[in-house]
Amino acid sequence: AALAVVVVAFLAYSLPPYFTGGTRVPATFALHYPLLVAHVMFASVAMVTALAQIWPGLRARRPVLHRRTGRIYVCTAIPAAGCAMVIGAATPFGPVLAVSNVFLASLWLWFTVNGYLAARRRQFAKHRRDMIRSATLALSIITNRIWTPVLVITCQPLQDSMFGGNQEHFVWFVAGVGAWLGWSIPF
Repeated sequence: AALAVVVVAFLAYSLPPYFTGGTRVPATFALHYPLLVAHVMFASVAMVTALAQIWPGLRARRPVLHRRTGRIYVCTAIPAAGCAMVIGAATPFGPVLAVSNVFLASLWLWFTVNGYLAARRRQFAKHRRDMIRSATLALSIITNRIWTPVLVITCQPLQDSMFGGNQEHFVWFVAGVGAWLGWSIPF
């Protein structure tokens, strides 16, 4: 229940700009904004269905619902991860973040596809492991949004000494480290 509240609050804060043609991320190439919107929308559905998938007892009490929400999860996580690889590689927030984004998206895609294929082969222990990893990666954007402000606050005094006052390099550092911590710790 607590995770559901966090996910709903995260989506309530994150989604509105994308419904009105806005964004919090500057575009870096022509298709950036459409891919970003597609990623956000697919990933939002994936996050909600991931909650249903990891809800204790759903699989046991409602196996048909588990399968249906699982299919929705897979059908939204795959394009969300694909879009994330493209837009993540072209992030305006530096190379450390770009590598983290592409690695995260690749792992998310890998575990989603492998988890789905394991279920189709009736390898349910492997399916469960891979899908828990996939859901963890899908939901890790929430912890990323926690780490980054913490890093901004704690590292701000170092901006002049470590980065020579260069705001862009400071942002690259904070965004990159926040991204790596955001998914690697939950993973």
